[in-house]
Amino acid sequence: MLRTVGRASRGIRVGCRYGFDSGTMLDYVYVDRAGGLLGIGRLIDRVHLDAVGWRAVRARRELLTRMLREEIAGRGGEVVVLDVAAGPGRYLLDLLAEDQPGGQLRVVCRDLATAGLARGRRLARERGLPEGSVTYERGDAFDPAPLPGGRAPDIIVVSGLYELVLDDDTVRESLERLRGMLAPDGTLLFTTQTRHPQLEFIANVLTTREGLPWRMRCRSVEDAEAWAVKAGFPAHSVASRREDVGLFTVTRCGGA
Repeated sequence: MLRTVGRASRGIRVGCRYGFDSGTMLDYVYVDRAGGLLGIGRLIDRVHLDAVGWRAVRARRELLTRMLREEIAGRGGEVVVLDVAAGPGRYLLDLLAEDQPGGQLRVVCRDLATAGLARGRRLARERGLPEGSVTYERGDAFDPAPLPGGRAPDIIVVSGLYELVLDDDTVRESLERLRGMLAPDGTLLFTTQTRHPQLEFIANVLTTREGLPWRMRCRSVEDAEAWAVKAGFPAHSVASRREDVGLFTVTRCGGA
């Protein structure tokens, strides 16, 4: 059905083209505006966008944005934020739009998918954001390169990535690498999917950007926090919050 009548839904067409796990798909979910061919397409799209997983993804973004606002407000001077798997980075553009003229917020959005990066650049131009306030770079979240000029990021964000990784060691190694990239008083914010009622359906029906079955891994927040401590963050600096739908947590590590 997804590949026949379902293609009347704009969101399902986006997922089939770019992958339901892609930054482009997530950006469509964040906008949360049903579209499609005639009334049936918009109806199907509305049902698709109202699925519990997408509702939780939007709630995760809201929580992450609140925590970022708090983190940025607590710092003085220039604040550099790096999202290692940002897609278009719409939520970061929202934060930049809130920044005062001449503000000190600088954002670097990285991703392997060039389509999401191109869309982010278009969004930044459309919003008239100050030149140099946001940079889009192709980059591997699991093999992150230093920022140009050697500037260590004050805040690193990993949102919606570890949920797609089935191997625990890969997540643990990533946390250690990112800890080493941060400024001495830097903060890492990362998300964890602790449960999902539709994992089997998703694995059997939806596909990734590589065209493979979309399999996700749920992990406990206790494991996520323990891995952060093992990566070198002081235990007292590691704490998590849960979004309102209840499928994801956002963990804060380190900080001033």
